[in-house]
Amino acid sequence: MADPADVTNVKRGHKAAISNPNVSEEAKEHSRQVLDELEGKESTGGGDSGGSGGKKQTSASSGTTSSDTLTEGKDPGNVARGLKASISNPGVSDEAKERAKEKLEQLEGQ
Repeated sequence: MADPADVTNVKRGHKAAISNPNVSEEAKEHSRQVLDELEGKESTGGGDSGGSGGKKQTSASSGTTSSDTLTEGKDPGNVARGLKASISNPGVSDEAKERAKEKLEQLEGQ
């Protein structure tokens, strides 16, 4: 598995197995072990993962709520449309709707 895309796909498959309720605990444990081994290889300089997992963690841990960060690299109109869709979607929780309203207000106040 020299290709980073292969490693990324393997990781995705194991993560899916862990979160799948139809997978046995034994298989989930095996997937956890494989993921631990893959993470260990990456942290020792075993190569680029080619994935975007680090990007998610970075943006989530920044803690900033400015509207610049909200639309960074994105079309503000599309962001606003997505937030409005979340607000009107009956499948979205009230808590998530409140967060979407707050973000939309920040975006419109820009």
